Amino acid sequence: MRIFHLTTAAAWHEAQAAGSYTVSTLGLDLSDVGFIHCSQAEQVAGVHERFYSALGEPLVLLTVDTDLLTSPWQLDEVPGQELSFPHVYGPLNVEAVVSAEPYV
Repeated sequence: MRIFHLTTAAAWHEAQAAGSYTVSTLGLDLSDVGFIHCSQAEQVAGVHERFYSALGEPLVLLTVDTDLLTSPWQLDEVPGQELSFPHVYGPLNVEAVVSAEPYV
């Protein structure tokens, strides 16, 4: 399955150098939340609008192949949302990211 994660270009560059990614969501780390927030394809635009639209720095959309993850992941129900959101319960290994494209 392919899941998606919006991040800043700076955070993604840091992760590439470190070999793993631990930003849960804007301003919060995996250690703060316990998982990395991700989206299904049809959820990305809503996540951008709600959390990232006012951010004045370049964004990157990571496409993650769940078969390549070294950390567990699952779809979790979120109250008030029709679709479940994917969450990665550990560091995101950069090898699982099959695409990192600028998001505008």
